[in-house]
Amino acid sequence: MGLSSSLYTGISGLQSNSEAMSVIGNNISNSNTVGFKSSSTLFSDLLSASISSASGSSQVGRGTEISTVKTAFSQGTFQTTSSGTDLAIEGDGFFMVSASDSSEVLYTRNGAFSFDASGYLVNAEGYRVQGKSYNADGTLSSGDPTDIQVDINSQIPAKMTEEVSLATNLNSGSEVVGPFDLTDPTNTSNYSTSTQVYDALGNTHLVTTYFTKTSDQNWEWHTAIDSSDLDASVAGSGDLTEIGSGTLTFDSSGNLLTGGTGITNAGALMWSNGADSSQQISFDFQTTQYASSSVVISQTQDGYAPGEVVDIEITQEGEVLANYSNGESISVAMITLATFSNPEGLSKAGGSLYAATASSGQARVGTAGASQGSIFTNSLEQSNVDLAREFVDMITVQNGYSANSRVITTIDEMLQELINLKR
Repeated sequence: MGLSSSLYTGISGLQSNSEAMSVIGNNISNSNTVGFKSSSTLFSDLLSASISSASGSSQVGRGTEISTVKTAFSQGTFQTTSSGTDLAIEGDGFFMVSASDSSEVLYTRNGAFSFDASGYLVNAEGYRVQGKSYNADGTLSSGDPTDIQVDINSQIPAKMTEEVSLATNLNSGSEVVGPFDLTDPTNTSNYSTSTQVYDALGNTHLVTTYFTKTSDQNWEWHTAIDSSDLDASVAGSGDLTEIGSGTLTFDSSGNLLTGGTGITNAGALMWSNGADSSQQISFDFQTTQYASSSVVISQTQDGYAPGEVVDIEITQEGEVLANYSNGESISVAMITLATFSNPEGLSKAGGSLYAATASSGQARVGTAGASQGSIFTNSLEQSNVDLAREFVDMITVQNGYSANSRVITTIDEMLQELINLKR
């Protein structure tokens, strides 16, 4: 050992502190990077020389080295955005993405996503977000997550009405006006309401239900449609054709006892426009007879016209919905999240992406929830870099670098003194 070896001790300090400064500089440069996780350096000493003396053996340090660069996966704050495809995770989960030409799955906390021209949900670098697609029956598909894609040019076909539900109150004080006469429905009914229904082609037809009081606790209902809407073989001779009827019976408190359901009594409806002739409509009456005006509280029917995609929505649960011009929404996919037993073992892959390693362990894949983390829409997770801490660390590293440089200059002066001994 000698003075020359001491030079290398100082050099190790310069090298380690310069690497530490690079880590600090990287943190500061990414202080505005979405989803970025800051890193810190851990130093360790080098012990490679031993000195023997009468009192025993001693060790002399050979300087320092960087033991590891540790990533802090602490939660970043959220920034609200105007984009519904901007997502943030609260918890330990990572979004899963994959390049279009690769089967490798990478992981990220950067949820700045958008839909490309082909309908894929992608990040800024074009990596496709992974998730579980929905089957036709509304259940999630099994197997590994795949690229999330919405067919933005798709059209949802029309659905013919199969059920009409009416929630009404019929005035208990109404006079008995029966029997009902289809040729004079206005004067032979106490109340009426109309509902639009859809055939298999998506055309609308107006059906009107007439309510006629026949006794204190009994009413009749008759549903009719314009005869011109029906095929001549089933249309009635008058302006209206009755397609359903029944009796409603109430108790003395005005609650419905019997007659709450019915079905088209003319069999399958045959439309004059050539629409599917297998259509039947069931009627659900949620009716009361109280001493107040006859009124429709609500009415629904389950048919709709054809429609095209007008908007794509992502819910707080990570569900991707395609919204159509006819008001319908269809679940397309569910975003999956990955967690790791040791996230600090993940390898940085650039672009705010991480790759799994043997140290991180295999990804545990699931949907948003308590174990995977919660998804927030219209939000982005900000960098967790603490600038105040970084500047303090910068001062510390700078002092360490300066001190090590002084070690080298001091040793150089000592070597000059040694050389001058021969003069």
